[in-house]
Order: sequence, then C-alpha cells, then structure tokens
Amino acid sequence: MPPGLCPRRIGHPDAFTPDRHPRYLDYLRTQVRELLTGYGRLDILWFDGLGKTAADYGAVEVNHMARELQPHLLINNRNGLAEDFDTPEQRVGKYQDHRAWESCITICRQWAWKPNDEMKSLKDCLQTLALCAGGDGNLLFNVGPMSDGRIEPRQVGRLKEMGAWLATYGESIYATRGGPWHPTRIVASTRKGSTVYLHIFRWEKETLELPALPRAVKSAASLGGGRATVRQQNGKLTVSVDPAARDAIDTIVKIELAGSAVDIPAIALVPPIKATASNVYHPNMADHGPQQAFDHDPSTRWATDAGTKQAWIARDLEKPVTVGRVRINEAIGERVRRFEVGYREGDGWQTIFAGEKIGRAFTKVFPPVTAREFRLNILEATDGPTIAEIEFLEK
Repeated sequence: MPPGLCPRRIGHPDAFTPDRHPRYLDYLRTQVRELLTGYGRLDILWFDGLGKTAADYGAVEVNHMARELQPHLLINNRNGLAEDFDTPEQRVGKYQDHRAWESCITICRQWAWKPNDEMKSLKDCLQTLALCAGGDGNLLFNVGPMSDGRIEPRQVGRLKEMGAWLATYGESIYATRGGPWHPTRIVASTRKGSTVYLHIFRWEKETLELPALPRAVKSAASLGGGRATVRQQNGKLTVSVDPAARDAIDTIVKIELAGSAVDIPAIALVPPIKATASNVYHPNMADHGPQQAFDHDPSTRWATDAGTKQAWIARDLEKPVTVGRVRINEAIGERVRRFEVGYREGDGWQTIFAGEKIGRAFTKVFPPVTAREFRLNILEATDGPTIAEIEFLEK
C-alpha cells in the first residue's frame, strides 16, 4: 500500500515559522526517509499538501532523496513540484494524454468515515470510472474505514456492485487509453489496439452523432447484448442501439476499426461557446469563465469571487432554439439559495421559473420557450456560486 503523508503536519510548531523552518525540513526529510527504507519496495509516494511552495517543503531535495532510495518510485504533484502525475480532487480530470493524472474521489461525501454519510449511487460511481478512463486518467476511489477498521457494509455492497460490473465490462476499462473523443457528460470513449469502446450515458435522440474517425469501421457490437449499428458518412459517425438494449447507467458499444485506434489524435466534441457572466473568479476567464459551464466537461466550472452573493450567467445559442428543460449542477456544495431561469425578449429578460436550491443534480421541465439567449440569475448564495454544468434542452 503506497504511503500518503502530509508534508505539513497540522499545528507543527516549526512548519513555516522562519527561524524554525530548518528544523521542520529536517523533520520532514527524516520521516520520508523512514517510510522509504523500512517497508520494502514502494511504488508511489503520494504527498498531500496544504498549499505553499516547493521551497517551503524542501521538495527538490526530498524528492531527489526519495528517488535515490526507491528508483522505481512515482511521485505526485502535491509538494510544490509537478513530478510524475496530476491529482484532481473530488472531480474528474480533463482529457489529458500528454501527462499522467489520477482523480482522487470519495465513495461518500467526505474522506473520513462518518455515520449516515451520503453514499454515491452506483450510477455516479460507474460513470465517474468511465469518465476517468475516457479522459486518459486513473481513478483513486477512496473508502474510509470505520473506527474499528472495518469497511461499512453498505460501502462494501457498492464496491461489490462495481466489481460485478467490471467482471462483465472490464475490457472497456482495463489496459485502455482515453479517447479518441474527449469525454462529456453524455459520452466517454476508451481504446486499445484497433478497438474503440464507446460509453453512452444518456440518449438525447434515437441516435448519437460524433465527429467521424480517420479509420473505416469494420464492425460494431453492444457489450450488453442487442443490436448496435455504427455508420460513418459526411464527416459524422452515427451510433444506434436497440432501445431495449440500452443501459440506464452506461451503454457500451465496441467498435472495431480498420487500423489502429490508439494513434488517432483526440477529438473535441464541443464547438466554440458564446457565454457571458456578471462575475468571474479573480477574473480568470481561461479556467473559470462562463463558457466552462456549457462545455459538457465535468472537470471544468464557472466560478465567481469569494463572498459573491448574487451573480448571473447567460448562454447565447446564436439562433432561436426551443427549450423545455434545464439541467444545472453546482460544482461545490449547495451555495445557491434563490435563483431564476429566464430568456431574453427584446432588451429585457423574462422569467421562466424561480427556485431555491440547485445542488449537484437539478433538473426542471417547463412549457417550451423559443429564444436565442437563456440565463441563470442567482439572487442569493451563501458564498461565491460555482457551476459545473448548465444544459438548456428540448423537453
């Protein structure tokens, strides 16, 4: 079991006090050396930092020592240096095939066990796994033991459900790479050899359309049984699966290509997005701009400055579209307390409906409205609102 250690022990008197900082660095090096010399071969050194810089942790020296003691060691990116792999926390990482990454995500809502913690559904767990694999990453799935060291029985049950799923569909996860399409909340894909595995989480229409691949399709099959058809023409790849064979969590279509699937450059699925917002965190438009809430990417989000209690975000669809349903997912907690969803009419905004809480999975159906621009207007929040996804959909 790879060790996880916190470079800054909570409350350590020498941690970052200037005149005592050298004592802390000696303490840190001694502790790391003990871990790496007393337990045989180790594969991973997983630091868990609390901010600060590489200099604060003496990271260059510590990591060099670690590699001398354990030459095969992989080191994560949490003591101020990038090192071997990235570690997005409590979210799925973005598609990234030039550098290794691993999302660390809990089975419940917090890292340590607590009674009656809200456990994630089987759907959430399996789709998270497929999204990580589809983004060319790994999933570190945390299960916190109870005070007596046992894993809570209901969590054991969830893990066994996931194991049963992997026993049937594991070929689409194990030893694969992500792609060739970037994952979204609707679909993810994995690949190995000449095979592409398409994970379809939701059917918006009778068929799924994706950008075509630069290889001919030789065959297609649904791993869950039933008939699957895949056709390429006019720059599009169209997928259909018998409705009775579609899985409510993940319909997996195995596609055999006439040539390698692994060397196909990754294909983005989202066109340029026109979106505006009243506030952007810092402001950092590239990482937290309003477009991030409409990109179908579970790893991105629109964020506002800390302390923001009111804000709005709007989407310009560039042509009139009939919308009868909206999905909204808050990225962090349940900060929104009052909000309105509306559309632009002339120079003003008309309210479609009002609500109080959004949370992680808000959905609302309403009488269809045809408009070009739609808006989420947050009237009250406990702290700066941050939204992972907004989808304006046909009913």
